[in-house]
Amino acid sequence: MKHELKGASVVRILLLVLVIGSLGLSSGCGYSLAGRGSSLPPTVRSIGIPLFINSTPIFDLEQILTQRVRLEFIGRGKYQVVPDASGTDALLTGEITSVALQPTAFNAQQQASRYAITVVVKVTLKDLKAEKTLYENPGLTFRDEYEVTNSATSADVGQFLGQNKDALDRLSTDFARSIVSTILEAF
Repeated sequence: MKHELKGASVVRILLLVLVIGSLGLSSGCGYSLAGRGSSLPPTVRSIGIPLFINSTPIFDLEQILTQRVRLEFIGRGKYQVVPDASGTDALLTGEITSVALQPTAFNAQQQASRYAITVVVKVTLKDLKAEKTLYENPGLTFRDEYEVTNSATSADVGQFLGQNKDALDRLSTDFARSIVSTILEAF
């Protein structure tokens, strides 16, 4: 009799687990894959992204960052992206306000072997139809560290990025992902 009671308890526990599990599956918990959601209104289907303003002395930085942000939005597959505001539902503008370079590691000869690059951008996304701001950050800060890829080191961020194409590519890609994720996923 004791053995029969144990078997019935196990069956009840298994049934309870199955019922709870099926309820969780059918309830639609609201989670989605990271990077695929959107906090933008469903009326926003096209986004104008004109060239960012570059208030730094770094040559072509606005070209590279703007293009990567456009590509990141396109890669999300939900939005038509154009380089201006004409005929769009929303407008994303950006101004690169500062770029700083700081050594974070040194080699045996006391030369910088690793740098931290900090980029600050003023970003605004406006719904042109509803005439309201959907997202705004006057000081969106992106920081990352990069190894020196050649023997020449420099405390000048423009020279550093010019000599280290891989760092510039990674910076612009990571920066674009950060901005687009922040806007779309409402973090």
